[in-house]
Amino acid sequence: MKIITDNAADLLPQEVQDLDIQVAPLFIQFPDQTEIASADIAPDAFYDRLRSIAPQVPTTSQPSPGEFIKLYRQVAAAGEEVLSLHISSGLSGTYNAASLAAGQVSEAKVTVVDTQTLSPAERFQVLAAAYAAKAGWSTPQILERLNEIRAASEAIFTLETLEYLARGGRIGRVQALAGSILHIKPIIHVDKADGKYSTIGRARTMNQAISGIADHLAKQYDKQTPVWATVIHGQAADRAEQMAEILKERLNVGKLDIIRISPVLGVHTGPGVVGAGIVPLKLFKDLGM
Repeated sequence: MKIITDNAADLLPQEVQDLDIQVAPLFIQFPDQTEIASADIAPDAFYDRLRSIAPQVPTTSQPSPGEFIKLYRQVAAAGEEVLSLHISSGLSGTYNAASLAAGQVSEAKVTVVDTQTLSPAERFQVLAAAYAAKAGWSTPQILERLNEIRAASEAIFTLETLEYLARGGRIGRVQALAGSILHIKPIIHVDKADGKYSTIGRARTMNQAISGIADHLAKQYDKQTPVWATVIHGQAADRAEQMAEILKERLNVGKLDIIRISPVLGVHTGPGVVGAGIVPLKLFKDLGM
């Protein structure tokens, strides 16, 4: 079985290589019409360029159905089944493009999964699928486990500024303007009901926002539940370390990593994003990780 995903899963290069995962590119188009695959620009170079074009903002796009058709046919030619997992359909058209493509590739067995999330929580699902496939699990078994992980995981973050979400049209401009004037730091998670962003709190400072994230997570995951915590950031390493330390204090962290989000996500969050993905470790114990 071949696992296919997209850049929004924020997989580490070593994970892609070791698990033989195919990553379909998401694209960034700058105002000068330069289009770059997210994986082809380093995060620091991207944020430097993002600042240099302000107040203009890049746009983002997903692979076309035709690009997915090409990927699926390549896998079919090798005699493999496809499990294609993608960023929430509530945040991107990637899942829909993949689904359209799957319907046009009769020679391949393709299952397309809407992870209903992104970044670390999407990564949890992709890695689980890859390890389960490697262990010989059937597609129904994998899908059942992905449903469990989706229900039990959380993706939550805060932003230094709302201006990037506002420029990209991802939240109402009036709401964004009010937040900008008041220097509000929103606490945002991906709502399980529709896979879209939902504001669950606000803070005056980043310290308060990070503490608010920890409070929210501590209510969901008690100290008796060992969890995998993945801290994410754009270009805010100090804040990411701060987040990691407070999570270790408040949760039963059995596995911890810190990763940088893909530039294609950074278009909408800016360099100051910091957050976390959490999932119970028990959902990975039988996957051979």
